[in-house]
Amino acid sequence: MNEKQRKEQAQIKQVSSVDRKSSQDKPLSEKTTEDFAHYFQTTYTPPDIKKARKRGRDKIEVHYDFEIPEEMSKIGKGKKFLIRTYGCQMNEHDTEVMAGILSEMGYESTLDTDDADIILLNTCAIRENAENKVFGELGHLKPLKLEKPDLIIGVCGCMSQQESVVNRIMQKHQQVDLIFGTHNIHRLPDLIKEAMFSKVQVVEVWSKEGDIIENLPKVRHGQIKAWVNIMYGCDKFCTYCIVPMTRGKERSRRPEDIIREVRHLAAQGYQEVTLLGQNVNAYGKDFDDIEYRFADLMNDMHKIDIPRVRFTTSHPRDFDDHLIEVLAKGGNLLDHIHLPVQSGSSEILRKMNRKYTRESYLELVAKIKKAIPNVTLTTDIIVGFPNETDEQFEETMTLMEEVGFEAAYTFIYSPREGTPAAVKKDDVPMEVKKERLYRLNDLVNKQSAESMDAYEGKVVKVLVEGESKKDETVLAGYTEKNKVVNFKGPKSIIGKIVDVKITDTKTWSLNGELVEKTAEVSN
Repeated sequence: MNEKQRKEQAQIKQVSSVDRKSSQDKPLSEKTTEDFAHYFQTTYTPPDIKKARKRGRDKIEVHYDFEIPEEMSKIGKGKKFLIRTYGCQMNEHDTEVMAGILSEMGYESTLDTDDADIILLNTCAIRENAENKVFGELGHLKPLKLEKPDLIIGVCGCMSQQESVVNRIMQKHQQVDLIFGTHNIHRLPDLIKEAMFSKVQVVEVWSKEGDIIENLPKVRHGQIKAWVNIMYGCDKFCTYCIVPMTRGKERSRRPEDIIREVRHLAAQGYQEVTLLGQNVNAYGKDFDDIEYRFADLMNDMHKIDIPRVRFTTSHPRDFDDHLIEVLAKGGNLLDHIHLPVQSGSSEILRKMNRKYTRESYLELVAKIKKAIPNVTLTTDIIVGFPNETDEQFEETMTLMEEVGFEAAYTFIYSPREGTPAAVKKDDVPMEVKKERLYRLNDLVNKQSAESMDAYEGKVVKVLVEGESKKDETVLAGYTEKNKVVNFKGPKSIIGKIVDVKITDTKTWSLNGELVEKTAEVSN
């Protein structure tokens, strides 16, 4: 805390517990601005990265009693909300939950910034570029806040779990009314209430992991594909990653709740679900009352009448033989596996604290390919980790070729404050890192194009998701192996799985024509 913050804190009026309680007990209509200001100033909870690093043995409770407070259930009537989402599928899923909560409060969704009464930026902390985009957006929103003083601007998600980010927002972005983290999304109605009536920034970020809150409302995009959270947090502590501090320790949902949700989605006509977790195949390791792991869950998914089941993101350390055995059953368990490797060098992997070697990763890949011969593998790779040598980078290139990845998300290492890797001295110039990324991307493109070439003339099963973004006369969808296919067909087949014959291949997509019946079917 700097001198300015100390002075501000010293000026905050402290109220007795009796005064605070009497303020909280008042009906919403009787509360004054001073009530809210007093209450919130005495309950300000900033993030603490030191606390977030600690892994206690506190029992995680599951709650099934979520409800919108009565006084907030219609407060959004006639008003609109906008949520901008940055980052991974977990953030997208969090946005679905927040949209569900706001909708139950009476708000309607809008894509127009000028029409919004609440704007939430759901943020990502993985890379610096995403962080810069958020601060840039806050700058753009400042004039709008001056025009519309009652507009509520909020920052949530992983960035909000970082102490330095919260301090920066509080000091430099007074237009922000509300800051909350990843563990307390279910508190959104109460936080909005406080933001509406308080004249100070509302900040509530829990360093301690939250409990698991079931029965939260969701607004999903369409009725074709759905994300289903099966667990939260990560215990791996890779030296470059801030997620264990922003998302907390691993907490698994109860299997019966997940199965019930997927069955409900199947009954609603959804064609595909993706099971989500920061480290999805560590699912169930935190259970102390049952022996039920990710392979058991996938086996139960195999029994549900839904055409496609995917999962992301998995960690090589937790990809065990039982899981491989279950995935080999096929059916609705698709043979596309995203398996982040991050580096092909055992030494770099050690410095990353990945807890596996190049050799053990290749052994795992060999097991998967033996059990699932037609498997498609994709991955994540970081180049330019502190002090990465030319030889170590070449090991990544050769591993890329040896495994035969058909796609990869590639990044130049981005230091994250609060992680061990961020304090490492680095002697690799940025020009060298960029050159390595260009070389790696050239190889990724080559291998992707080669994998696509094999589809020419084949017939594939395509889940039609809608019109192509580039041409509304063309439909687009994904194969079982997650390849994009563009083709012409009637709008009536959107949401269905159809056969498409591939007529042309590109580096990252396929073109085809709709067919009625086929004798030869490929994934």
